[in-house]
Amino acid sequence: MGELTDQERVALLTARIGLPLGALRFEVALEALRHGSFVHEKRLTGEAMESNERLEFLGDAVLGLAVSMRCFERRPGAPEGDLTRFRASIVKAESLARDLSLGELLLLGRGEERTGGREKQSLLADALEAVVAAVYLSQGLQTALEVLDRLLAPLFDAASAGALGRDYKTELQERLQGTHRAAPVYQVLDAPGPQHARTFEVEVQFQGVALGRGSGRTKKEAEQAAAKAALDGGLPLGRVP
Repeated sequence: MGELTDQERVALLTARIGLPLGALRFEVALEALRHGSFVHEKRLTGEAMESNERLEFLGDAVLGLAVSMRCFERRPGAPEGDLTRFRASIVKAESLARDLSLGELLLLGRGEERTGGREKQSLLADALEAVVAAVYLSQGLQTALEVLDRLLAPLFDAASAGALGRDYKTELQERLQGTHRAAPVYQVLDAPGPQHARTFEVEVQFQGVALGRGSGRTKKEAEQAAAKAALDGGLPLGRVP
């Protein structure tokens, strides 16, 4: 896709989240697409503008509320632990951002652009949360919930059918807290590779004992892999001091 105008970015964003043209406040929607690297470069030239960081903060809360509400409604009578695991399997903001091809709409600094910023999971997740906030500020909570219902419906259906991955970190923490009243600790051992394509190696420990190791493209992925290793084998948890 060639260079987009600001108007084209907002129009494409509005259409991709299923709202009519003009439904989003233009300046708020554009702010949701501005990464901090872009704003920093513009400020060096004297232009004053805001990045999407404040909107991320608000959007994270709206997204969390929407998912928690639907989990509560879909799992009547489920205990808190089950609801927590179900919610964790749904909240995948970066995957939603990829489904919307949000990366190609972002305003990035040149350095972030060169290092593959449009594909970075953390950056995409943050941008999606900022977009949720833009919907909330433009149309209110009900419309934000309706947009998220459309976007999250396939994930909820897959989770209900057991087709989404387990949340190994939550399972390990609940198991350890249930038997030892304490939580595990995750330590990054290594992160080789260029900044935009690192491989993280993480070890999960409990009271000084190594339980398992895992690797992944992000710290979250590596932590999940380490927790899985601890649950699947490694040191039997019953022998943890």
